[in-house]
Amino acid sequence: MAAQFYPKFYTMIPAGLMVGIGAGPLWCAKCTYLTVVAEAYATLSDVAQDVLVTRFFGLFFMFYQMAQVWGNLISSAVLSYGIDTVPNAASVTLNSSVVAETCGAKFCGATSDTNESPNLERPAEERIHLISGIYLGCMIVASLIVAFGVDSLSRYNRGRSGSATGQSGLKLLAVTLKLLKEKNQILVLPIIMFIGAEQAFLFADYNASFVSCAWAISNIGYVMICFGVTNAIAALGTGSIMKLTGRRALMIFAFCVHMGIFIFLLRWKPSPEQSQIFFLMSGLWGLCDAMWLVQVNALSGLLFPGKEEAAFSNFRLWESTGSVITYVYSPYLCTQTKLYCLAGILCLGMIGYGIIEWTGKVGKSVQELKPDFELVTNGEANDTTKL
Repeated sequence: MAAQFYPKFYTMIPAGLMVGIGAGPLWCAKCTYLTVVAEAYATLSDVAQDVLVTRFFGLFFMFYQMAQVWGNLISSAVLSYGIDTVPNAASVTLNSSVVAETCGAKFCGATSDTNESPNLERPAEERIHLISGIYLGCMIVASLIVAFGVDSLSRYNRGRSGSATGQSGLKLLAVTLKLLKEKNQILVLPIIMFIGAEQAFLFADYNASFVSCAWAISNIGYVMICFGVTNAIAALGTGSIMKLTGRRALMIFAFCVHMGIFIFLLRWKPSPEQSQIFFLMSGLWGLCDAMWLVQVNALSGLLFPGKEEAAFSNFRLWESTGSVITYVYSPYLCTQTKLYCLAGILCLGMIGYGIIEWTGKVGKSVQELKPDFELVTNGEANDTTKL
């Protein structure tokens, strides 16, 4: 975030590398922490382990997606403050004609510029610096909270083998690479890559091709707030809903809704007068994204009991790969082509997920881990705090 104050090639590239180096271990640690704690809690309650893992991930992603709400509220307030958002009739007519020809699925990043759409004009430099300063302060506070407020995972590891038990980095790397030989890991990779790709498309291409081009850059934050709210609510509720419907129904529902969004975006010609549709699309996207994140994260932990760190390392690796690929081809392809690519990856991912469910590997994997915790509870049934 500090590099945003002086955004040059030689500052932003190292900054991007640092974000990637830090994000991988952080996400892996988070996923392992939630899975291990959910497993321990399952031994103390009558709730099934797979339901608890999903519920814990849902709770986490609810708070995680609230960052979309507060972060975009800050950016939108800073970018729109003091700006006249009521254009005259002549400019509205001119802008609508330009938008109809250049924005939406027809938008091509490499050939589109501010002359084609005046809405793509860069904000003032001091406003960008103000946003960066606020975000930097939030990150420092968040780091201090994690450092001094989160319990050590070692308190949940008594009698447990596998992940989070102090293995060296080289051993964990070996386990991570070895996991790529597993059939289930290969089958789940396409849907994991889709999660990274669809998030990259939303944050970059949807905002550029539809919101910025057709409406205004200052409105991106408000549209993303809608995404964050629906994402947070859906993440919190998906655990309870799964207990009633099962994972398959939720995955199929998310697939149908997301495919419907792709089809609509391919045909929609956005205009400033259709502000409610911008919010509707981002809201539905947030609903689907929450289901993908919660369900597939939980699925990764359940498929490989005792190997959670390796499973979540692979999850983060291939999710990031999907994002990287999307960002790489983003400047060179039109939005229409990108939507077709996303739809193809999603279909391939659902085929892989369907094979996993059809072979019944999820239920078998959950049962494999139970004996480890049964040894602890039988030996010290009256001292549950040691779990």
